[in-house]
Amino acid sequence: MAEEKVLVAKPATAEAKPAAPASRPSAGGRPTGAPHGDRPRGDHKGGPRRDRAEKEFEERVVSINRVSKTVKGGRHMRFAAIVVVGDGKGQYGFGTGKAGEVPDAIKKALEAAKKKMYRISLEKGDTISHEIIGQFGACKVFLKPAPAGTGIVAGGPVRAILELAGVKNVYSKVYGSRAPINIIRATNNGIENLHTYSQVKLLRGK
Repeated sequence: MAEEKVLVAKPATAEAKPAAPASRPSAGGRPTGAPHGDRPRGDHKGGPRRDRAEKEFEERVVSINRVSKTVKGGRHMRFAAIVVVGDGKGQYGFGTGKAGEVPDAIKKALEAAKKKMYRISLEKGDTISHEIIGQFGACKVFLKPAPAGTGIVAGGPVRAILELAGVKNVYSKVYGSRAPINIIRATNNGIENLHTYSQVKLLRGK
């Protein structure tokens, strides 16, 4: 009689693990399964980030006024802006602009201000050289030098134009018209008529 063989099944030592699916490259070239930290910082598309360039001039909006013009179809509303710019080192400018929206009016005023710049000669203590009265139309602006630590004793448009021009110590007083553009132009007239110590010596023949 033939002998029967009995087969004994051996216990499995470890369960078979399914094979990991192959990672597919994404649209950016990095495999979908790869971690986000595998790419070094700064190695992004477009190269390293560039720092924003510093502004050459500081800008300040002095006044925004809504103006209207009555036409056949009704009222046409617009905005008028007055802007002063300066570098704080003796250079400044001002301009006006009109547009249907406030940002556009400010942009036009900035372009006008940067087209024509003025200079002021600062004396010791960041003040003006002597007393002066600037005039434009019905507006007069009185400017007087002040000792260090006084600050700018002025308000509104006069303060804006003096601060951005770099003046730190001065007294001022406005007479007559209070229209912002007239005050700025009168202040500019006074600054343009200032004389330095050397210029006065030449005028006197010394």
